[in-house]
Amino acid sequence: MRTYTQTMVRLFAATLVIAGAIAAADKPVRVKASDYPVHGAVPEMEIGAEYLVHSVPADNGYYFADDYLVVDVGIFPSTQQGVRISAERFRLRINKGKSELAPSTPGTVAASLKYPDWERHPNTTAQAGPVILAPSQVERFPGDPRQTTPMPQPAPKQEDPSGGEQAVRHSMEEMIANAALPEGETDKPVRGCLFFHYRGKMKSIKSLELVYDAGDGGSIVAVPLF
Repeated sequence: MRTYTQTMVRLFAATLVIAGAIAAADKPVRVKASDYPVHGAVPEMEIGAEYLVHSVPADNGYYFADDYLVVDVGIFPSTQQGVRISAERFRLRINKGKSELAPSTPGTVAASLKYPDWERHPNTTAQAGPVILAPSQVERFPGDPRQTTPMPQPAPKQEDPSGGEQAVRHSMEEMIANAALPEGETDKPVRGCLFFHYRGKMKSIKSLELVYDAGDGGSIVAVPLF
């Protein structure tokens, strides 16, 4: 008999498949902050943002990171000198300031997916269309008795008889690192994701704001995600 949890996992996976297919077919080109669902500004740059809930963009879809809240961010410098981007200047404010979360590193997110708490995250792997759920289990220690169900490894690169270039396959760690907001000096627009560790109940979240503090004692903007 199918349990309620199994049913919900299947329904959620099907929803993500549909959403991912639509997004892939009609992905908007964002060339300014106002192209994002929400946006704000400080003197040196504009910020666009979209709340992705638990979805981390990958090459052909998404990784589902249910211990993290994910925000897609676009940075648009407004000065010729450019800006210095640093994830540590961002916070995720929950319920009008009752809690603020600092970003986690892409490596931490990748590690949480590669070495998950399997009592908290049941061993359910679903992969259909552009959606990727629950990556492979990794042996925790030599002789780990639990059953291991690895995801298929990319096939070796084959020669393309047409002479064209083949798409490069990336590891999970590489894809999450590529999805993250780039850091450093830039005078050009950049975009990427911020990851905020959160294990609370989703229904307890009544409002979310992405807060940016330029660190100059005055330039702070709070972008309401919902």
